[in-house]
Amino acid sequence: MISKKKAVIGAVLLMAVTFLLTNIFNVTIGNKVIISKSDYQEFQKLSKVRFLKDRIEDEFYQDVKEEDLIAAMERGIFDGLDDPYSQYYTKDEFKDLMEMTSGSYVGVGIVVSPGEDGFITVVAPIEDTPAEKAGILPGDKITKVDKVKYSAKEMDKAISIIKGEPGKEVVLSIIRENKPEFDITIKREQILIKSVKSEMMDEIGYMRISSFDERTGEEFDENLLSLKNNNPKGLIIDLRDNPGGLLDQVKEVADSILGEATIVYTEDRAGNRQYLKSNSSGKLDIPLVILVNENSASASEILAGAVRDNKAGTLVGTTTFGKGLVQNVVPLKDGSGYKITMAQYFTPNGEYINEKGITPEYVVEIGEEDTEDVQLNKAIEVIREKNK
Repeated sequence: MISKKKAVIGAVLLMAVTFLLTNIFNVTIGNKVIISKSDYQEFQKLSKVRFLKDRIEDEFYQDVKEEDLIAAMERGIFDGLDDPYSQYYTKDEFKDLMEMTSGSYVGVGIVVSPGEDGFITVVAPIEDTPAEKAGILPGDKITKVDKVKYSAKEMDKAISIIKGEPGKEVVLSIIRENKPEFDITIKREQILIKSVKSEMMDEIGYMRISSFDERTGEEFDENLLSLKNNNPKGLIIDLRDNPGGLLDQVKEVADSILGEATIVYTEDRAGNRQYLKSNSSGKLDIPLVILVNENSASASEILAGAVRDNKAGTLVGTTTFGKGLVQNVVPLKDGSGYKITMAQYFTPNGEYINEKGITPEYVVEIGEEDTEDVQLNKAIEVIREKNK
């Protein structure tokens, strides 16, 4: 016969095992599943979402597509972060995002950002594209696409509409400083981006980097070699209106001009740091000036900060855009994906530039009355002074 004490101990052990099974593991008993308490609470929340979706499908005055509601729910998770750079992308949108950094896509040739004022804001038109030729300017606010209103939260949807078939037109409604809203009609084209261009200006090499896409590092090295064959007395790298791009391409450029140095470091919410360093394979042995302005953003700011903090060159122009956040792009199995802000970044000397930007050593404003590129002229002057 089992003693009363042993029976009590057995009951306690049974209760403990049951608690562990139901709060740590999911257990199947017959055709029923026992789930943990936390999982059940989570299931209740998700059930409410499913309930609301069903109610909308049953009660909304128009027909709705289930896939549209699901996509909206997926977007909503990222909307809850209140971070304009963290976003969910449908399969088609994710494909468009990948094309944007490949250097070839159909569109009008603009880089946009979600503005804090709720508008889709043009960071910069890409050089030699329909948008630039049509007169789109940095800072323009896009309010409508083909007469349909879009806010900053709907930026990705607006981008998907702006893209389309080459040869077809799209109408962008624009708000520009001190002007009433107006429309610009732009014909879509196959955009083939050559992100690096160069030329000799007397005895000084000049290189323009319009964005950092998949071939920028390779194009930079090709152009740098061509300039070096002319024995330049200095190099100007123009990052004005460069909206950024791929960090690995910044590293490739830095490898060719910095030598072994810290380019940038990131810090996540737990305080963990990761350092990105250039290798020792290349270091520029001539004076270097970096041109920047208020539309130099993200990846271009990283390069500018690395050059400044490593005393590898001089910055000329105006204070940069101020984007000090790093995003990770993650593809999902169904072809969709998401972009999430995973860390802050700091210049090698530890400066956090978000919403502040980088102020160059020589601040040079371009006035409406200026008929010459006074910033470029100052860059040439700085190089000539260093050669004395």
